[in-house]
Amino acid sequence: MASKAAMTATVRAVSRKRMIPTRAPLVLTKGAVDRIKDLMQKHPEQIGLKVGVKTRGCNGLSYTLEYVEKKEKFDEEVLQDGVRIFIDKKAQLTLLGTEMDYVEDKLQSEFVFNNPNVKGTCGCGESFSI
Repeated sequence: MASKAAMTATVRAVSRKRMIPTRAPLVLTKGAVDRIKDLMQKHPEQIGLKVGVKTRGCNGLSYTLEYVEKKEKFDEEVLQDGVRIFIDKKAQLTLLGTEMDYVEDKLQSEFVFNNPNVKGTCGCGESFSI
């Protein structure tokens, strides 16, 4: 079944911020948890969001977010504060130690991946390289 894109995401390279070691491959901030809960209430037939990567942009890779109805065989599942995030097998190594946040300002709102593995990003923040 075709999946529906949830929204766009921005990538930030994290160089000065020390990430706290955790067993989860992806950690969600309170803002991300609250936004995902809100999205899932609007799509009760879906069980969570899936994070993936695809080749795109001027720096190589970009994250994708999609609603999912079921867990695929090799997906990694992150369950935090009542929300479920599935990580596509192709994205698992690129996300280790990453914090997923949701930020809003006067002009936009988006999920932001604070990823310590990123070596470079494009000027607009939509694509990255590892």
